Amino acid sequence: MNNQAVLKGGLAILGIVSLVFVAGCGGGTSQSLNNQPPPPTPTITTISPNTTVAGGAAFTLTITGTNFVATSVVNFGGTARSTTFVSSTQLTAAIPAAAIASAGTPAVTVTNSASGGGTSNGVNFTITSGTNPVPTINMLAPSSAAVGGPAFTLVVDGSNFVSSTVVRWNGSDRPTAFVNSGEIHAQISSSDIAVAGTAAVTVVNPAPGGGTSNAVNFSITKGTNPSSVAVAPDPTGKFGKFAYVANYGSNSVSMYSIDPVTGALAFIGTVAAGSSPVSVAVDHSGQFAYVANNDSHDISMYTINATTGILTPIGKIPVEGRATSVTVHPSSKFAYVGEGYTLPNGTPDRVSTYTINASTGALTLVGTIATGSPATSLAVKIAIDPSENFAYAAGDGCALDTYPGYVSVYTINSTTGALTPIGSPLPAGWCSSSVTVDPFGKFAYVADQGGPDVAMYTINANTGALTPIGSIAAGIGPSSVAVDPTGKFAYVTDYYDGVFGHDILMYTIDATTGALTHIGTIAAGTGPSSMAVDPTGKFAYVTNFGSNNVSMYSINAATGALTLIGTVGT
Repeated sequence: MNNQAVLKGGLAILGIVSLVFVAGCGGGTSQSLNNQPPPPTPTITTISPNTTVAGGAAFTLTITGTNFVATSVVNFGGTARSTTFVSSTQLTAAIPAAAIASAGTPAVTVTNSASGGGTSNGVNFTITSGTNPVPTINMLAPSSAAVGGPAFTLVVDGSNFVSSTVVRWNGSDRPTAFVNSGEIHAQISSSDIAVAGTAAVTVVNPAPGGGTSNAVNFSITKGTNPSSVAVAPDPTGKFGKFAYVANYGSNSVSMYSIDPVTGALAFIGTVAAGSSPVSVAVDHSGQFAYVANNDSHDISMYTINATTGILTPIGKIPVEGRATSVTVHPSSKFAYVGEGYTLPNGTPDRVSTYTINASTGALTLVGTIATGSPATSLAVKIAIDPSENFAYAAGDGCALDTYPGYVSVYTINSTTGALTPIGSPLPAGWCSSSVTVDPFGKFAYVADQGGPDVAMYTINANTGALTPIGSIAAGIGPSSVAVDPTGKFAYVTDYYDGVFGHDILMYTIDATTGALTHIGTIAAGTGPSSMAVDPTGKFAYVTNFGSNNVSMYSINAATGALTLIGTVGT
């Protein structure tokens, strides 16, 4: 009985062992011991790059395809290369210089090395026996920049550029992006244009072959085509501390300190403006500066460092038409911008009013008002009388040569700065380029570039209305009138009428009638475009549009005669 039980148990155990043995040995060979399928066979779709020049440098080859795994290996010319797994569709491989020493078409394959993975299709890599050409530069864009300007992208046009071409700035490599064989882009930092002068730009193609291109000069200028000058007073308002010049051609503002004894200007740098700056104005506290940018249709705003005079940009405010001038109210509470040619739908000239934030200097638009003339002028210039009650806008009417020049009169709301027109615009020659009010608000003067003369007016102290009292000849093309702080002397810049002028015309002012009397002429640079007199009345400064400099003068307090101190570049 017991023996039978033992026997049955033994058979049962033997049966179990037998079953286990069969299970361990009877399976097929299509699965691994851990029941996982083998790696799939990889395929290659593309390789990048797919060609190089014999004798070139080591590089990284990117392989795109399918079925890549972590253990995939790239073979280049039949030799396994150091491989990095990126994803199931991308690998990279390090190809040494020795692998491309000679011309040929080595095959690129991928092997999934685990059991059953297999090797991909082959894709040929071309190694040419040619060499890199010598590059040539045809043109730089831009070809110049204002000293102290911001970083920018330099476009180099030429020929024979390759993917490894590098732009050099005064012999030093700059980050370069290849566009095509005729165009590359380089990143130029602000430090590269921190000092005025000339930078040599070259392009280098690496070996094999290759070489350095011709050199093309890039100009770093202090400023070109100075169009307007303004003097910033010291906090007391008694003397000029700094001067600022808007440079139409280089889209910048040049900054200067003023020697209080000699009146000489010392250049302290430039700051970027908008496109084609034509007018610069400073508030009467000497804290803020504003620049009208003609082509970019905006006003640049700056704070003034009271110690150094350096301008710090605080933003821009858009203008619908062309910003042709900017003027600050004597209270420093308001600013006015003349808008001319290219207003939408042929809208005639107008003036925009802004409030000035006393803390930040930021401008806020109050509104716009038409000048009352049908003209679309190239320039609309504005003057404010010293009583702070009246504004005057002169338009040249020259844009389409359809309407004559004019001067419009407005009253000023002392709370909002808003303008209200007084009557209709007065005719003022054929190309009225500016209007100026004397320091006592008794007389106004309009430069008529087409005259060429200066129209003279008396001002009604109660209403602001103008009464014409005649005109006086003024060179070949007067552009601006400046009056000294005593109201005794006036100066006119003889700018342009087909050719540039070169003179400043000097006049005395009759204290009773306002009539001008010519007392002489003094040479300036080429195309004197704007003039400013410092608060002491001892010095005057003239921008010379054509010769890219500023003429500095002392003023004889008794006669008003100017004496040249010297010139300074912009």
